[in-house]
Amino acid sequence: MAGFLSSVRRLYLTLYNWTVFLGWVQVLYLAVTTLKESGHQQVYNAVARPLQLAQSAAVLEILHGLIGLVRSPITATLPQIASRLYVTWGILWSIPELLGGRLVLIYLSALWSSVGLSRRQVAFSGFCFYPIIRYSFFGMKEALGFAPSWLLWLRYSTFLLLYPTGITSEVGLIYLALPYIKESEKYCLRMPNKWNFSFDYFYLAIIALGIYVPGSPHMYTYMLGQRKKALSKSKRE
Repeated sequence: MAGFLSSVRRLYLTLYNWTVFLGWVQVLYLAVTTLKESGHQQVYNAVARPLQLAQSAAVLEILHGLIGLVRSPITATLPQIASRLYVTWGILWSIPELLGGRLVLIYLSALWSSVGLSRRQVAFSGFCFYPIIRYSFFGMKEALGFAPSWLLWLRYSTFLLLYPTGITSEVGLIYLALPYIKESEKYCLRMPNKWNFSFDYFYLAIIALGIYVPGSPHMYTYMLGQRKKALSKSKRE
């Protein structure tokens, strides 16, 4: 029975990781194509649906940790996924005034790269690069029981640059959204009302910004520790 459950677990996680991997590949393809044909102003609209699906699928990773399907601690998984979901839905989806800006493109790219096209045409590739590496790494580990050493190195090294860039752009997007949130009173609930409760989304966004201050160094330190452990283990093997 235990062997059967282990096989089901591996099959499910293999399908999950490769499905999300294909989602990010679609985001990358649409982004580069749109950059080439229409310019950066149209990128987000072109990739919005697959991006939202790929990011939202990560909610399952919280469930994976809670039920013990994977060994990743929920204390590390939850804040990373929560921040990306908040920016995806609470900022980019909720504040359409931001979508044509270059900071959106920088957030979505997290790294300039070059594959024979102009920087603007491939700006998105960095953003997709890390999820593609991450999900292919876990997909191979679940399907084959191992991953190539070069993929292991990429999995635990590319965040060194992409994480600080991504965090900086997330903070920048929330900051830029503040005037729009305040003016539109987006998602605000004013008293009097039948619930006798008030809520101001503007202050929630400010709280979110404040969480990045202690949260970002903590997560970066945790990821550095994971990198050291993973690469040291691979050398011993």
